[in-house]
Amino acid sequence: MAGSAKSPLEELAATTGRGFPHLMGAREQTAGGLEDRRARLASLRHDSDTSVVLMGSWGRAEVTGGSDDDFMVLIDGPDRKVAPSIAEVRTVLDRAPGDQGVFGDRVSCDDLVDNIGLDPDKNTNLTRRMLFLLESVPGTAEDVYSAARKRVLGRYLDESTKDFRPPRLLLNDTIRYWRTVTVDFAAKEHAGSAKWGLQNAKLRTSRKVLFAGGLLPIFGCANLERGAMFGFLNAQLDMPPTDRIARAFLEQDAADTGARALGAYDQFVGLLDDKNLRQRLENLTRATAEESEVFAEVRLLGSQFEAGLLALLFETEPLSKLVRDYGVF
Repeated sequence: MAGSAKSPLEELAATTGRGFPHLMGAREQTAGGLEDRRARLASLRHDSDTSVVLMGSWGRAEVTGGSDDDFMVLIDGPDRKVAPSIAEVRTVLDRAPGDQGVFGDRVSCDDLVDNIGLDPDKNTNLTRRMLFLLESVPGTAEDVYSAARKRVLGRYLDESTKDFRPPRLLLNDTIRYWRTVTVDFAAKEHAGSAKWGLQNAKLRTSRKVLFAGGLLPIFGCANLERGAMFGFLNAQLDMPPTDRIARAFLEQDAADTGARALGAYDQFVGLLDDKNLRQRLENLTRATAEESEVFAEVRLLGSQFEAGLLALLFETEPLSKLVRDYGVF
């Protein structure tokens, strides 16, 4: 935010008297890390339509000691070999991106925009598109990044979008992505994926931050004419997801509920920043989780966070009516 204006998370803290020390600390760590990584990435030669985009905890402004350097080389055009190469980017970043096959690759904006739905919209393409919108920041070439996001949002705000209604295409794809995340977790477990405990913990917490951080601005479009929706969504996506969520709690006069929900999430972020606790989570399996104190704590924090989101979505007006009218059918 410009000037000295408080972020929505800071406003929520000021309104309720409840601080969020771990989230605010992670934001400071993210800002310092971004400055460092942007300086390193700037040393690489770039094609004019290419941006290195940082994802995951970088996009959520929640970098902790164990965070990966998840990235993609985004091309605002068709896929081809570009500068910088993936290998060049890897040489200047600290930690390898996650091994799910989503990060650490070239991504064409043409594919993100043109392949929404039907067979060409494979799991990886859907995942990259939604993460690009909902939890990413430019590492280089902010102009390219912004132009690509404008194209993706423009595709979602097509002729089917109506005044004073949530944009259905974007709403449906956001819900589809959340359901895909949950199904993919089960598939990874069936395949014997490592880090079951950490993945399960994130599904209860940070993945819900991602989902709610997309869902709430979309419902916010119900107050707008179609022509104003792009500017609103673009401004919302410039904020970390926790700011989008805090803003919704404030607007719905549910500040105390929001403080409890985001307070639980704040504690989870603090847990992830503890190297020992994070390692214990990574080593858990379904068979050993029930005996783990740290997993019990994560489960409780996840339940508290979810309870706050459910209260926001189903117990406040007019948001609950929008959820009822548009969130299922």
